[in-house]
Amino acid sequence: MKVFIKFDFNSICSKILEEKLEESQIKYRILGFGEVEFLEKVPTEKLDNFTQSLQQYGINIVENQKTILIQKIKDAIIEMVFNEEASVNVKSSVYLADKLNHSYGYLSNLFSEVTYTSIENFIILQKIEYTKQLIISNQLTLTEIAFKLNYSSVSHLSSQFKNTTGLTPSAFQRIIKKRREIASQNLN
Repeated sequence: MKVFIKFDFNSICSKILEEKLEESQIKYRILGFGEVEFLEKVPTEKLDNFTQSLQQYGINIVENQKTILIQKIKDAIIEMVFNEEASVNVKSSVYLADKLNHSYGYLSNLFSEVTYTSIENFIILQKIEYTKQLIISNQLTLTEIAFKLNYSSVSHLSSQFKNTTGLTPSAFQRIIKKRREIASQNLN
C-alpha cells in the first residue's frame, strides 16, 4: 500500500531540535525558528555530541554572523512561502526587511555574496517545491495554487515551474497520476 504524506518542515525541525536538546540535557530557551539560547555553559564534548545528533537529520549549528543571517533569510523565506498567514499579499522585500530588521538591499547583497544566487531565485525555488507538494497532495487546481503562492497568473507559475524543473506543472501532474495508477495496479 502506498500513502502520500504531508509534512511541515518548521514543525519537524523544531520537534527534532527540542528532543535532541532534552536528550543532551542542555538547558535552553527557543528564541525563534532556528534560534536557540543555551542557558548554561555547555562543555565542548556535550556540544559536539549534540551537534552530531543533529547532523544525522541535516541540521547544523551555525556560528559565523554572516552565515547566521543567511540562514535567517532562508528560514524567513521558507516561512513566507509555506505559511499561509506569513505573506498575505506582502512584497517579499518588505517582508524580509521587516522580519530581519535590515534593509532589503543589505540582505540581498549579503545573500548573493555568500550563496552565489539571489534571494529572488531562492524564493522561486521554494515556491516550486511547495507547488510540487501541492500538486502531489492533489487538493488544489493549478489556478488555486497560483493564487495561493501570489503568482499573477497560472502561466507565470507554469513558466517558472518549467524553467526550474524542466517540466510543465501539467506534465508533472500527469507523471504523479501515472505513478499512482501503476502503484495501485501493483497492489492488486
